[in-house]
Amino acid sequence: MGETTPEITAHLTKTVVLVGMMGAGKTAIGRALSVRLGVPFEDSDAEIVEASKLSIAEIFERFGEPFFREKETQVITRLLDGPPCVLSTGGGAWLSPENRSLISAEAAVVWLKADLSLLWSRVRHKDTRPLLRTPNPRATLKSLLEARTPAYEQAEFTVKTRANWSIEQTTDAVMACLSEAGIVEETT
Repeated sequence: MGETTPEITAHLTKTVVLVGMMGAGKTAIGRALSVRLGVPFEDSDAEIVEASKLSIAEIFERFGEPFFREKETQVITRLLDGPPCVLSTGGGAWLSPENRSLISAEAAVVWLKADLSLLWSRVRHKDTRPLLRTPNPRATLKSLLEARTPAYEQAEFTVKTRANWSIEQTTDAVMACLSEAGIVEETT
């Protein structure tokens, strides 16, 4: 039996950019959303890794965070110039006023809001997070969340992620939010 492709019953009117903390679910929800909408899924971090042939941790170590942020802005600009897609950004991408202005002008922005305990449960066993390579990574994550929340609150839409929700349930919540705003239009 062959794999079936889900029937696309909605149309995306402009790119959707997912922002939020590491571990909020931007990649998982972004992939699920792109399948439902029949549009490409893009990940700015993955694009940077592919172009540089280095991990994000290696980029931070070799060239520093400012260099990474510059490349991140270049990649986001390029991806926003293309056809509508679902774009997952790194946790720090939205912090830059330049990126916020650029993204807000071109796309619908959804903050996947997650609390500290959920974020920690998702990232604590991963060693790929350069910002958490500290003596007390949970305290670092808490500080990052507190510092970044005011910027995330500037996103056009907020969807609270819940520990007991599946990817499908969270994607449903994002779809409902986007449909209500006319970003996703139902097709017949």
